[in-house]
Amino acid sequence: MSTDKVYAPRRASIGVRVGGVTVGGGAPIVVQSMTNTDTAEVDATVAQVRDLWEAGSELVRITVNDRRAARAVPEIRARLDAEGCAAPLVGDFHYNGHQLLTEFPDCARALDKYRINPGNVGRRDKRDTQFAMIIEQAIAHGKPVRIGVNWGSLDEELVTRLMDENAARPEPRDAADVVREAMVVSALESAHRAEELGLARDRIILSCKMSGVSDLIAVYRDLAARTDHALHLGLTEAGMGSKGIVASASALAILLQEGIGDTIRISLTPEPGAPRRKEVEVAQELLQSMGFRSFIPLVTACPGCGRTTSTLFQQLAQDIQAHIRSQMPVWRRKYPGSEALKVAVMGCIVNGPGESKHADIGISLPGNGEDPAAPVFIDGQKVSTLRGPSIAEEFQAMVEEYVARRFGEAADAAE
Repeated sequence: MSTDKVYAPRRASIGVRVGGVTVGGGAPIVVQSMTNTDTAEVDATVAQVRDLWEAGSELVRITVNDRRAARAVPEIRARLDAEGCAAPLVGDFHYNGHQLLTEFPDCARALDKYRINPGNVGRRDKRDTQFAMIIEQAIAHGKPVRIGVNWGSLDEELVTRLMDENAARPEPRDAADVVREAMVVSALESAHRAEELGLARDRIILSCKMSGVSDLIAVYRDLAARTDHALHLGLTEAGMGSKGIVASASALAILLQEGIGDTIRISLTPEPGAPRRKEVEVAQELLQSMGFRSFIPLVTACPGCGRTTSTLFQQLAQDIQAHIRSQMPVWRRKYPGSEALKVAVMGCIVNGPGESKHADIGISLPGNGEDPAAPVFIDGQKVSTLRGPSIAEEFQAMVEEYVARRFGEAADAAE
């Protein structure tokens, strides 16, 4: 059986430069996230942006909803720069973006991208004028723009127009089809208008977010067939916990496998008080599981069965994965390529030795009712057997030593 990757090559799109990151144009799919702090609270916003960036978010969006937030943006950027955090900042504007960008030019300059929603830039005769004001600011400051359509705030006049046209057809389409068409038309007409105003095609990213998996897939398939603009993928209001993860992964995996999408966000509702970085980790794991990118060594661990009622291997797998995540910001700098490391923590002798041999470094615990003796395999060869109460600490040290030796030597050779 062939082991070649079977997913389709990515559809070509226009590359858009956002700060130091390229979205589209054949660049790796970009992971992004968004803060949930009050942007005017500079300390809290800086801390959360830095945390998201250290977790691996390559773009971070912040809300710019009032004058207090707009005034804070330059200070946020300056503080991040002083702390060595190069995360590109995306300003999220709704309703009053034309005013804030015009009134606060320092804010307009400090941001790396503007995100606007054509459904709420203005109503009726004000829409075109206020949309134009935002685009003119983007042109003046050399910033790209994401035109982000959201089904919860669609342009009512556009929907009415398309519904009327549909009603006049000999065989009207389903209302849901018309709403999806309105999403795509809103994005395409807005992009065309931005280009007419002078914004270059390589400064425009499009998105059409919906909360239903099937709806999202249908909309993006249609959008991708009708434009070569870079596309941002995300299921809006995905939800909490496993529901949000499963829904987002179900939709995005299908689209990514079809070559659709240049940057993604997993919009999870965090648990109260929980860190925001979970959505970054899920996005990374999705891309890594599909073979698009490598972000962090992943630990292969068996699910457990009647042969593994001991929790030792479960705790070991959890500890190793947590240790790797905590070390990754350092490893990424010191040991280039370490994100592709493969680690196995297995629970018994049935599949344990084989899986451990397939990993770069793996350990196979003995299962139930046996002496705590665990063989360790490195590059397919058994190198030692760990025994006693300190198996976890000893294996963790072996992982550290392996990373330093293998990837440190690669870094030295590159220099």
